[in-house]
Amino acid sequence: MNATTIAIDKLTKRYGAHEVVSNVTLAVEEGSICGLLGPNGAGKSTTFKCLLGLARPTSGSVAVGGAPLAPESFEWLAYVPEKSALYERFTVGQHLEIQRRSRRRYDAARAAELLALFKLDAAKKAGKLSKGQRTALMLVLALSFRPSVLVLDEPSSGLDPIYQRVVLDLIIEAAAGGATVLFSSHQIGQVERAADRVAILKNGRLVLDREVDALKSSEKVVEAIFDGAVPEANGLAGDARIRRLERSGRILRAYVSAESEDVARRIQALGPRSLTVLDLNLEEIFLNAVGAENAPLPGGQ
Repeated sequence: MNATTIAIDKLTKRYGAHEVVSNVTLAVEEGSICGLLGPNGAGKSTTFKCLLGLARPTSGSVAVGGAPLAPESFEWLAYVPEKSALYERFTVGQHLEIQRRSRRRYDAARAAELLALFKLDAAKKAGKLSKGQRTALMLVLALSFRPSVLVLDEPSSGLDPIYQRVVLDLIIEAAAGGATVLFSSHQIGQVERAADRVAILKNGRLVLDREVDALKSSEKVVEAIFDGAVPEANGLAGDARIRRLERSGRILRAYVSAESEDVARRIQALGPRSLTVLDLNLEEIFLNAVGAENAPLPGGQ
């Protein structure tokens, strides 16, 4: 494996005249966890499909482990799609048997441990499993051969909060053991807890790509409260460090991407009654990156 295990370079994918992914460049380092976020239709699943050879890029390139994807790549790469890819008439145990016969690195003890963890019945047919149980089975299959690279599209879909936490622990454990993980999630809190890095897509374009800790330390909201109406903002709207200005009655909020103390001084000059600089959580950072019109939480294609 190279230091950069997953490399997406200037990836573009069009379906007819519709450009679903536009010039996306993203690198995921070995042993790290990258959370891919975006509103519905942002291009996350299409990016995954191009990365895994399930869709052909219109332009750009993808590489895993320093080389283009090849059949032998799947000896150490695992993919969990958002939608079920199970055989409806096969039992849980038969799915594991297929995995045993097709993966040289299959670990029967690990598979049994994961089955017990998710309380899956080996004799039950996939067609009789709930949505969450199907997700759990796909995760068991993916983790049963201890892959070096994990690509997970909504890996906790349909699971209750207890098992969502189990999935996050498994992701973190895999990365701690040296695996590289790229995953998307409807739940921004999951990404905030597990990921080292976050990448955000909007309308097929990468609008943000940074380490989570660096994001949270630089992204702030400067909140000022005035005795009367909020005065003219003195050119603040044109300040490149301010992602968004928000006025609500006597309150002015500036969502800042850098140099929050300097922006706070500019707002202090307007004469507010009080001024506070607050940290943002990842959900607020996401909403600032995609814009208020995309307020629903991320998910979908």
